[in-house]
Amino acid sequence: MTGSERLLENPASGAGKHAWFSHDRLGMFIHWGLYALGARHEWLKNREELGDDHYQRYFDNFDPDLYDPREWARRARLAGMKYVVVTTKHHEGFCLWDSKVTDYKAPNTPCGRDLLTPFVEAFRAEGLKVGFYYSLLDWHHPDFPIDVHHPLRNHPQAEALNAGRNVANYAAYMREQVRELLTGFGRIDIIWFDFSYPGREYRGLPGKGRADWESEKLLELVRDLQPEIIVNNRLDLPPGKLPDITTPEQYTPRVAPAIASQGVLWEACHTFSGSWGYHRDEDSWKSPEQIIQLLIDSVALGGNLLMNVGPTGRGTFDARAIEALEVYQKWIEVNGRSIYGAGPSELPVPAGCRYTQRGNRLYLHVYNWPYRHIHIEGLADRIAYAQFLHDASEVRWLSHTRDVDSNIGVMVPEGMITLELPVRRPDVTVPVIEIVLKA
Repeated sequence: MTGSERLLENPASGAGKHAWFSHDRLGMFIHWGLYALGARHEWLKNREELGDDHYQRYFDNFDPDLYDPREWARRARLAGMKYVVVTTKHHEGFCLWDSKVTDYKAPNTPCGRDLLTPFVEAFRAEGLKVGFYYSLLDWHHPDFPIDVHHPLRNHPQAEALNAGRNVANYAAYMREQVRELLTGFGRIDIIWFDFSYPGREYRGLPGKGRADWESEKLLELVRDLQPEIIVNNRLDLPPGKLPDITTPEQYTPRVAPAIASQGVLWEACHTFSGSWGYHRDEDSWKSPEQIIQLLIDSVALGGNLLMNVGPTGRGTFDARAIEALEVYQKWIEVNGRSIYGAGPSELPVPAGCRYTQRGNRLYLHVYNWPYRHIHIEGLADRIAYAQFLHDASEVRWLSHTRDVDSNIGVMVPEGMITLELPVRRPDVTVPVIEIVLKA
């Protein structure tokens, strides 16, 4: 099969090379770069319109002396993550590996070494698949034209500064870096490009899309170097050339995403707080319920969740991130089989709940704990057994009967069953009831 033919593949079935992705459901995103020293959002160079001279202070002081990727990988595994995607280069242009086509890289900082190789080795050793994030933007490269997202967008000489910039040179630079990433680190399971904005003109400065990135040429290179790799949807590919996965960011879709009414593999990406990079003073960290429900909501619609951690400038996960990961760890240990290999159910779900399903096992995730009963449509005469997943304790149910005292009895309509629950919610962030369906 040629590279051009591979561009036309439809991955929506989740079969073949995508089977692991549909099964594993939960991954770790890691945003790490020079912005960790600023500690006030990964877009700080853009937000504060900082020039290269000002931003150089982070390069000159980048020395993550406590960096231990084995510890990162261990925590990811314990939290139930099955794959990882790391920012090899974010919008700031700084590279974690020893790229041969730039000096703006970790080995040239006080750190003095390639940070990506030990990362890949550590996560593989813990059994996780490895993905690389690569930004299509680059606020440091001299050939990247100033645009709406560039820190110099409001510079009085922005148009004149653009005169000597050649985006074709930058596109060639990206291809060389992607070649390094996909030939120097063994098999890579995902490449996560970010992002395109062709319609976003600002003060006469055009946005960027497939023509600027030379996206088809870039994707052809990716497919030729790593035929089994999964590629996301942010290259602004022309119609008819479907991405492998679609990536809604910082929201949970109401319905499963589709392209031209055709179902696609998808992965929601979220942060534990409001920032992707390490943000010392950010204070909108999600509750344990929100953290778990983001995962369930994604799987219930047939998608994955890529949950982000932003390490500190010294190379550690801060205490808030560790606490959040431990929420996943505690819940996944007892409820993992409602997630791994599971997907959506066609059955109507009770209010305040979510379903996932794996074969004849139906998993009822109870968000809003009721008083004693949950009434379920579509399961009359179909249940073989029911139990709480966290401790395998039996959950009994009532079926329809005609003779019920309406004052003190639970009336179950025809075609429904009613689960009988304890008055107090079990000590689980989101309790799960496993319902075994008759063959």
